[in-house]
Amino acid sequence: MTERGASHCDRSAHTFNIGPSQLHWDGQALRIDIDEVCVPFPRRIKGTVRIDPEQLFNFGVHLEPGCKHTWGPIAPCARVDVQLQHPSQSWQGHAYLDSNEGDEPIDRPFKEWDWSRSRMANGDTAVMYDLLLRSGENPVLAYRFDRQGEVSLFEPPEPVAMSRTKWWLARRMRTQAAVRVKQQLEDTPFYQRAVLESSLLGETVESFHETLHTDRLISPVVQAMLPWRMPRRA
Repeated sequence: MTERGASHCDRSAHTFNIGPSQLHWDGQALRIDIDEVCVPFPRRIKGTVRIDPEQLFNFGVHLEPGCKHTWGPIAPCARVDVQLQHPSQSWQGHAYLDSNEGDEPIDRPFKEWDWSRSRMANGDTAVMYDLLLRSGENPVLAYRFDRQGEVSLFEPPEPVAMSRTKWWLARRMRTQAAVRVKQQLEDTPFYQRAVLESSLLGETVESFHETLHTDRLISPVVQAMLPWRMPRRA
């Protein structure tokens, strides 16, 4: 991931160029052409990702009372096809695509959050945002998206504390039974992402789960480390 300034970006109705990489909507699917160099150890990553939505959604909701942060899924039920030349890898599976927008830095209203999305047995997608605001409030958003385009609310389970990460990041998951970490995907000082096995709406589900701690994100030590993982091009 590289942050790039306006001189490196160009957008039209169906295409978004970011440096040497590109996103293009062909009317049926989103094609992502990647041509980048990894950091901190330089390594080429080049290939394509194709996301085929089963249903597109025009849905958004504010994450906090100030209405300055909005989340909405674009294609919560989708298929993905990944074809990389460098490194030589390919796979297919179910996918999820959403959007987050903010009118202020993320650390102002939020202290931390635990987010998850789970694929249900019938192909629906359930998403939960467990938010801890700086005001002390703990709003929880729980939505289910079906493949016909319908959105419904559901009652989220109680939170269950999980083991801390290697960076000693506290995390939790709302589940009706015990939770098991199947695979740790990312583990950083301020953010973690993992594949979990848990229970939701009476089903055993596999979930993608993330935890964000904004106090850690804005700490001087982490801010000094970020350019080594996410370089910036003005």
